[in-house]
Amino acid sequence: MIVGLTGANASGKGEAASYLKSKGFEYYSLSDILREEAKARKIELSRENLIRLGNEVRGKNGPSVLADLVTKKIKNKSNYVIDSIRNPFEIKALRKLNDFTLLGIDAPVEMRFKRAVARNRPGDPETLEEFIEKERKENINSSTNQQLENCLKLADILIINNSNLEDFYKKIDEKIAEIKKA
Repeated sequence: MIVGLTGANASGKGEAASYLKSKGFEYYSLSDILREEAKARKIELSRENLIRLGNEVRGKNGPSVLADLVTKKIKNKSNYVIDSIRNPFEIKALRKLNDFTLLGIDAPVEMRFKRAVARNRPGDPETLEEFIEKERKENINSSTNQQLENCLKLADILIINNSNLEDFYKKIDEKIAEIKKA
């Protein structure tokens, strides 16, 4: 089974990935590829820099390049979770894998903003209005840009993460059970 994760900023994708890793899933992140490239170029690992770098890499090497690189690591011998899917072309490339399911994670914007503030990453917005505006700018409809809203629309299964971690994990378990039955 290969589970891809997509969704809005601070919706719980990382938490879902960590939970699936604790269940024995092998983990890959498209953003980790960008982080490695940023470190090699001595670029600060801020959200804005990673977005800019991702857009640049997709522009130079094709819009599915990050997914293509991860796809080479998948051996179909295990369960995998692939995090940080942010472009529809990445989804298209990953759908070529056997047993791939795209899981969308979402939550109300106010809740996501509070989570972003709590995790305190460099470059995260300080006001709800700034958070909403950044998301709007991150959803430009271009083949080489992030398109989180479009990716979420392509999800096979959607989980609304609007409660506590225990409930979120229960929802994940239920959806994974559904995928196994399919």
